[in-house]
Amino acid sequence: MTKTANNPHTLITGASSGIGQALALAYAQQGHDLTLTGRNPERLEETATICQSTGASVHTSLTDVTDCDGMKALIQEADDKIPLSLVIANAGIGETSSPQTVFATNITGVMNTIIPALDVMKPRRNGQIALMASAAGFRGLPSAPAYCASKACIKVWGEGLRGALATENIRVSVVLPGFVESRITVVNPFPMPFLMPAEKAAHHIVRGLAKNKGRISFPWPVILTSWLLATLPDPWADHLTRRFPQKPRMD
Repeated sequence: MTKTANNPHTLITGASSGIGQALALAYAQQGHDLTLTGRNPERLEETATICQSTGASVHTSLTDVTDCDGMKALIQEADDKIPLSLVIANAGIGETSSPQTVFATNITGVMNTIIPALDVMKPRRNGQIALMASAAGFRGLPSAPAYCASKACIKVWGEGLRGALATENIRVSVVLPGFVESRITVVNPFPMPFLMPAEKAAHHIVRGLAKNKGRISFPWPVILTSWLLATLPDPWADHLTRRFPQKPRMD
């Protein structure tokens, strides 16, 4: 498939595995031109090859989302080729890294993706962005304080952006998944209720974005439990969350 202005152009960060890879394939099958980023060159190339097998046009980049100037240049270059229709800030890491690294990737990395995307979308008053938060963003958990904090930040920022950008015709969605099969969850040495394949998660996200949903959250039992936990008085919530299994550390 040759790149043309008639094809939607979607940029996805963290596309080398998990939800990002599944989203790339889903949009490739819909005929989108793709710009994909990832940290691992072999896995990113694998994603590109799978997408190209559907006939999609794919450009890949190893630009680190924590590189502010690099991400700005990448998004400007991609938009110059064909205006970006959709930008999904999906790249993220789990609690196995240091808090500083978690915040740099999960917060700053998302900002480095979304802010330059808005810079190119605002002048033409059109576009859509999606921010990857998590069900873990409803309340801080002792097992993953930095991860929860980073996802809470993205959740609230995205919710605010949706209203702030509505008059500019830029659609904003916050994605709140539960446990999804990925490189983040594979290290968890404990049962994960309602663990979902990445392909199924991508289906929920693609469908939610097509409907311009403000919150795309799933599966509902995990979301409901997370929301209820956040509404409990602190002593009760503390008592419960201290019993949660701990995530492994790699610091």
